[in-house]
Amino acid sequence: MALARGWAAALRPSSRALGALSGLSLRSLSTLVLAEHKGGALQPSTLHTVAAAAQLGGPLTLLVAGDASSAGAAAQAASRVAGVAAVLAAEDPCLAHGLAEPAAALLAAVERKRDFSHVLAASSSYGRNVLPRAAALLDVQAVADVSQVLDPSTFLRPIYAGNALATVRALGQGPRLLTVRTTAFAPAPASGGSAPVEAVAGEELAAAQQAAGGSEWVGEDVRKSDRPELAQARVVVAGGRALKSADNFRTLLGALADRLGGAVGASRAAVDAGYAPNDLQVGQTGKVVAPDLYIAVGISGAIQHVAGMSSSKVIVAINSDGEAPIYQVADYGLVGDLFKILPELEAELAKLGDLQ
Repeated sequence: MALARGWAAALRPSSRALGALSGLSLRSLSTLVLAEHKGGALQPSTLHTVAAAAQLGGPLTLLVAGDASSAGAAAQAASRVAGVAAVLAAEDPCLAHGLAEPAAALLAAVERKRDFSHVLAASSSYGRNVLPRAAALLDVQAVADVSQVLDPSTFLRPIYAGNALATVRALGQGPRLLTVRTTAFAPAPASGGSAPVEAVAGEELAAAQQAAGGSEWVGEDVRKSDRPELAQARVVVAGGRALKSADNFRTLLGALADRLGGAVGASRAAVDAGYAPNDLQVGQTGKVVAPDLYIAVGISGAIQHVAGMSSSKVIVAINSDGEAPIYQVADYGLVGDLFKILPELEAELAKLGDLQ
């Protein structure tokens, strides 16, 4: 399912893309990408989305929305991304926390004024929250979780929890709004570009300000960790309900993840049982990950979970049930009691030192 293409190839629209535009003329091709940023730095998901957008052809513009403390620095970082032709920086207090209503209104207003043929966002919590609202405001149908661009109007996306792939064709003259499965596209280089930065103002910014009354920022509960962010980690150690307690999650999984320099994930069953917070959930209704190494501990392998990790390069399963569905997607399997296997595995790794 993963799409592996070099950056040079991604910059060139395919011959199929040039010949099957379904109502879009060659001259009209242009793409707007909604950037994600934190603390003035672009999130890696944005680079993956830029790579997907480059396959559509035409000039590529990044939209950076936030307040004055973050949007300016993020816009400068966006201007250096390879393949980006222009950057739009929208600065306003109503955009400070990424609330869906003002962000969607801004995105729709920018599209109406500048008439992009495509509008893309990462298939992350932020992108899935904002882009469908913008599609409703523009009265077009969004295409979610795109994993491959076949031509500017035809896309591949997983369905049935990743057990099948659907080819979706967008019809009509309206813009194509897409969320992109970032694990399916190699990231664009974060440097090498020199795009101009333009401030968004006037009616475009006014639309966001007017929509800001639809929601209110209350606060956030931020958990600080020295581990890498789950969606971007090279190694993920994930646990299921078989771990039996939140304490076992912290000690057994945490020790192994720290030894490997990885992140901790969880199945939905473990999250529902209160063993792990929601932001660690991997699966169709959680985060989609594709690390170099995924270790599934005490996870049966329900379709919902497998949909979020099946693109991992190497999958290791540890489960006492040798017939568990997780072994159908695993590259390596250890059948046995996880409470015996994990301490033994961690002890052997300790002899090698930290593998970070």
